[in-house]
Amino acid sequence: MAATQPAGERPAWVDDELFPFESRFVELDGNVVHYVDEDPGPSHPILLMLHGNPVWSFVYREVIVALRDRFRCIALDFPGFGLSTGAPGYGYRAQDHADLLVAFLDRLNLSGLTLVGHNWGGPLGLYAALERPGTFDHLVLSNTWCWPLNGDPSSELFSRGMGNAAGRALIRRFNPLVNQFIPFVHKRRTLSAAEMAHYREATSTPERRRAGAVLPGELVGARPFFADLADRVGEIAHLPTLIVWATEDPIFTDKYRVRLEATFPHHVTTVLQGVGHFPQSDAPAEFSAAIETWWDGLGEGGDSTS
Repeated sequence: MAATQPAGERPAWVDDELFPFESRFVELDGNVVHYVDEDPGPSHPILLMLHGNPVWSFVYREVIVALRDRFRCIALDFPGFGLSTGAPGYGYRAQDHADLLVAFLDRLNLSGLTLVGHNWGGPLGLYAALERPGTFDHLVLSNTWCWPLNGDPSSELFSRGMGNAAGRALIRRFNPLVNQFIPFVHKRRTLSAAEMAHYREATSTPERRRAGAVLPGELVGARPFFADLADRVGEIAHLPTLIVWATEDPIFTDKYRVRLEATFPHHVTTVLQGVGHFPQSDAPAEFSAAIETWWDGLGEGGDSTS
């Protein structure tokens, strides 16, 4: 287990009741990476939970509480998100985060993993699975993708509009991804003021919003990364896969689910009706139950069928 990095410190604004986990820190190439590791003991399966933009491991808090007695639950914050800090010169681009994740897996010497990837956590986690063959045994994919979005009208519009210099400046100055987007895409429930404070405090300065401002442009700007991912993903398409899909996501609509189902033939799909873009936060009990039910249905060889 990696030693705690002294440069990482849990800030006072993190509520121990809302986020009841020990905060751990590890330094990777000058990046101070925060993560939680709730380990119920030896021989428990490991869930690696990866967040998207503009949230952090806090988005999985209720899922971790629900599953930590049965699974070892690891959730990290990518640099610039949550409690993690990017090193000078860190680019906050898709390839940067993907390489950082591989370094994290190597440092913690992790294997036998089940990826729980949502939003950007999907492609970043799948990249790591390709770079470290045999490290992941199962996949849980939720409202995500793993192919170039170039040519998709809505993706092009958002990425080019918010990913240009003016869009990045808007995000860094006014924080719309947190203040407007997060509440808007929760359809089942309204986040409390305390919950929203944990997203606002994590992005309290323009510099802390830099990571979130870079990724919109990467949706189409990182075409080489996604083209390579799409070309290689067949190498892990045999892995048993759970697709947990929120129906009221204005971003990742059914066409993305259909393509994921075609990409990963050994899948089970659980559809969460009336749930918004962040199902692990909007419907945490159903999200957690979907994982447990799927796990219970896996055969002795760890296989699943659609």
